[in-house]
Amino acid sequence: MDGRRRSPVYLVYRSLGTAMRVIPEPAAALAAALVGEAMAARRGEAWEQRQRHLHRVLAATSPVVAPDAAVVRRWTRRAYRAYARYWLDGARLPSTPIAQVNQRMMVERGYEHLQEAMAAGNGVVMALPHVGSWEWGGAFLASEGYPMTSVAERIEPPALFEWFVEERRAMGLTIVPLGSDSGATILKTLRSGGLVGLLCDRDIVGDGVAVDLFGESTTFPAGPATLALRTGSVLVAAVVYSGPGKDHMAVITPPFDTTRTGSFRSDVHRITQQIARVFEQFIARAPEQWHLYQPNWPSDREPRSGT
Repeated sequence: MDGRRRSPVYLVYRSLGTAMRVIPEPAAALAAALVGEAMAARRGEAWEQRQRHLHRVLAATSPVVAPDAAVVRRWTRRAYRAYARYWLDGARLPSTPIAQVNQRMMVERGYEHLQEAMAAGNGVVMALPHVGSWEWGGAFLASEGYPMTSVAERIEPPALFEWFVEERRAMGLTIVPLGSDSGATILKTLRSGGLVGLLCDRDIVGDGVAVDLFGESTTFPAGPATLALRTGSVLVAAVVYSGPGKDHMAVITPPFDTTRTGSFRSDVHRITQQIARVFEQFIARAPEQWHLYQPNWPSDREPRSGT
């Protein structure tokens, strides 16, 4: 029997994804909003972790005083609503006509940087945070002739991950499973002059580079800086915000300076810290759209007093 038939988790996600495509968009949006509110009402570990992340962002960007508990709770509810929209947009995207993708996709600034970098022919590494809807941006770029290859952590059950990969392929995105051979695929893409998009605001493997993020030390993956330095590919950062309204808004930075200035290790650290600084700006613009519910700083994993 097909493993997909035996997986309740797969069936639930597949059924929900299909339902979000076939029902009218206003009804789907309402359903997603209700799911977001229900998720927020459950509270629990994810809620607490999301509050901690938002408190860091708001405290680091506040011109006067740190936010109080009520303010952080309001932002956390907004975050769950934003995540529900992200899930809805992703579910509907594979069946969204390309003309509608282009109509709802706007680039606020920086598109010329990507065009110039791709025209150079040495490949482009695009550093991305978990903000807004990067898949929507990927679908838009594919329609523009810039198909993106990305790396994703495997999820369980395997059938669900396979479905995830198939869905992204329908959007024009190539997803490479994170593993020992993923690096070779990424290098091949860059050496052929292609575009590689890497979500890099979370150090999944745990061997990243130390950076300061919103006033506290953590680690970022070294992949974007390492690839740019080793291949000569252009390195940019980008973000795709959900909104205004049904639209999506992208920002692309000018290329980072990847000129060698010291040891390879020190250059990787320098460039990765610069990425972290840009991500701070991206996240601060729409903190509720930073879809991160896992521990992301060492202090997140420390026992909390009174618990």
